[in-house]
Amino acid sequence: MPTVTWSRLGGERRAAVVAAAEAEFAAHGFSAGSLNVIARRAGVAKGSLFQYFADKRDLYAYITDVGSQRVRFYMEARIRELDPTRPFFDFLTDLLDVWVAYFAEHPRDRALHAAASFEVDTDARVSVRAVVHRHYLEVLRPLVDDARSRGDLRGDADVDALLSLLLMLLPHLALAPYVRGMDPVLGLDDLSSEQPALVVRRYVAVLSAAFGCVCASLPAITTIEGEKHEQDTF
Repeated sequence: MPTVTWSRLGGERRAAVVAAAEAEFAAHGFSAGSLNVIARRAGVAKGSLFQYFADKRDLYAYITDVGSQRVRFYMEARIRELDPTRPFFDFLTDLLDVWVAYFAEHPRDRALHAAASFEVDTDARVSVRAVVHRHYLEVLRPLVDDARSRGDLRGDADVDALLSLLLMLLPHLALAPYVRGMDPVLGLDDLSSEQPALVVRRYVAVLSAAFGCVCASLPAITTIEGEKHEQDTF
């Protein structure tokens, strides 16, 4: 957590430190990221960084939190527009499309997300993933709980397992189109305009089959062309 000195710092100086740290950690991650470079770009003495944060890992966790809040603010606004009271798996399809598009259009946040996901230092990885997962779960858990209350999920659905799968799926969808080899099966690293949307629909179909309400038939899955295909009944 930032120190009291950080909270007393002027807004422009704080913004300069954040911008410099985001650029350095996005480019090099925690282990290779340089506090000397951050201090120089921010226009502060290196020693000042230790007046603002306990150590390098503390600064890294804070920068991850800043970036996560930025993504969360955007996604929460889109969630309201998409109407989360719709049938859950239709809503989830559109939400994942928005998620993929966001990281396609925001390379800085994509780089920070990659740095947090691929960090090799165990303590730093635990720190930053805890930050990212907290934001994920604070948004996702109410959506999943509401879906279960409405009957969109099976009564015996393992909600924690669904949330765990979503925690794995979201970073994969954000990064796999830009990291060769992350998705050797579904071709998500094919940057054609349609491929990520096709993969999203295949993932949602699997989640719907595993967790969706058992009724006369499973929900129709809408393809990117707007056609509906009914899945087989149980």
